[in-house]
Amino acid sequence: MSSATNTDNPTAMPQAGDHAGHVDRAKLIGWVAMVVGMFLAILDIQIVASSLENIQAGLSASPDEIGWVQTSYLIAEVVMIPLSGFLSRLMSTRWLFVISAIGFTVMSVASAFAWSIESMIWFRAAQGFLGGAMIPTVFATTYIIFPPEKRNTASVMIGLIATMAPTIGPTLGGFLTQSLSWHWLFLINVLPGLAIAAVVAMTLRVDRGDPSLLKGFDLWGLLAMAVFLGSLEYVLDEGPKDDWFDETAIIYGTIVCVIAGIYFFWRMFTYDKPIVDLKSFADRNFTMGCVFSFTLGVGLYGSVYIMPLMLSRVRGYDSLEIGMIMAVTGIAQFLSAPIAGKMTAKYPPRVVLGIGLGLFATGLAMHGFNNSEVSFNELILPQIVRGAALMFCMLPVTNLALGTLPPEKIKNASGLYNLMRNLGGAIGMAAINTLLDKRIDYHFSLLSEHINPASTAFKEYLATMMARYSEMGIADPKAAAMKFIVNLVTREASIISFNDIYLAMAATFFIAFLLLPLARPPRATAGGGGGAH
Repeated sequence: MSSATNTDNPTAMPQAGDHAGHVDRAKLIGWVAMVVGMFLAILDIQIVASSLENIQAGLSASPDEIGWVQTSYLIAEVVMIPLSGFLSRLMSTRWLFVISAIGFTVMSVASAFAWSIESMIWFRAAQGFLGGAMIPTVFATTYIIFPPEKRNTASVMIGLIATMAPTIGPTLGGFLTQSLSWHWLFLINVLPGLAIAAVVAMTLRVDRGDPSLLKGFDLWGLLAMAVFLGSLEYVLDEGPKDDWFDETAIIYGTIVCVIAGIYFFWRMFTYDKPIVDLKSFADRNFTMGCVFSFTLGVGLYGSVYIMPLMLSRVRGYDSLEIGMIMAVTGIAQFLSAPIAGKMTAKYPPRVVLGIGLGLFATGLAMHGFNNSEVSFNELILPQIVRGAALMFCMLPVTNLALGTLPPEKIKNASGLYNLMRNLGGAIGMAAINTLLDKRIDYHFSLLSEHINPASTAFKEYLATMMARYSEMGIADPKAAAMKFIVNLVTREASIISFNDIYLAMAATFFIAFLLLPLARPPRATAGGGGGAH
């Protein structure tokens, strides 16, 4: 980093990568601790997914209430991620992370000992808010302390953690719940959380806080952002459950979201010291990086959500069996990470990203032709392709978005970049739930047309099923046989609908692939190290 850059940025300190590519050992240890903290924060989004029924029973919650254990975390996290850029400039990256890690740990304990569903929702919201600060700070710190020649290796580790955490979350959660209890979903954070806070506090000195930023603090901008993002996440999460605008709460939530969103964007472009600086979007590569990050969020969170749903509904697999299948993706990610890292270092980001997007689209499309008897072996190859593709996407996208920005913009831009991935996941899952319901109804209607009571084949099949249920001693064998046939039609309609969604997600990645020419090849002097701009 040039001295000129340090003069322009009073909060900057001499960076770890300033001296002939050297990375200070203490800062490196602190950075590794931050990566582990990021893993915990991302993991906790999905770790409860396979154990919601157990938590529901433990807290005597209703089916409508239990979903908020996950939703409250996501809403709060989405609000914090863009705010983290301002807070890291205000109190320094080190102290923001330390406070967040300690708070995250305390709220984890509180969640484990929640006495009601209401207390659980509030504790999870606080946990998500505090955990949200640990994600973008890692990305920003990477571009601060690592010189360009070593940044790629660090990006491989971050990319692996950021993509593996959501993948293994449901598996780990199911294992902990079955082996111990649902309380351990949160208690496992305690020792790592405290250790992370201590290590980062002692080692990571990369910048100084600037308390003068409190002068002219944009409180109204903060409130507008919180209301806008919070209501957006609420509408996206609850909309599919309530058939969107058939529910009054969704209508009101949408109105609030639109009004708060308009005011937020107006405020960010007109206020002298905005809470979130949107000027980074003037950089084409950052904008395209955010577009690809959004797409990656759709694929990453969407596929992690839809695969367990399909295996549970269609095949009747339990959480452990689902976890074994999902583990294939994680193994593929781990094994492909070094290859993706070497290719990212050797070839332009657009080339590697093109390979990743193409592979991801292919992996999703391979899932688009499953039948209701799909086996473990049939799912292995698509899972491998998709898992490998994640690493070929994550690394170049991060480099594309943040690699050419000047250092003073990295903190804020990192928050926006990570926000886009989370929004992609939220919007993707909302679209999946809506599309799934519509397609199941559509395919069920089509298949039902072929069930003709006058058909000889149907009569023979019905008679066979009735005879079977009669032998089993069922009081009303005809009703039981008809119920079986309806369930059979529902299963077939469901698998066809899941196939439709996989193909739609594949199409999304194909469209993203077509947008690659809009990204510019990075200049020889990459940003994040000063001099590029």
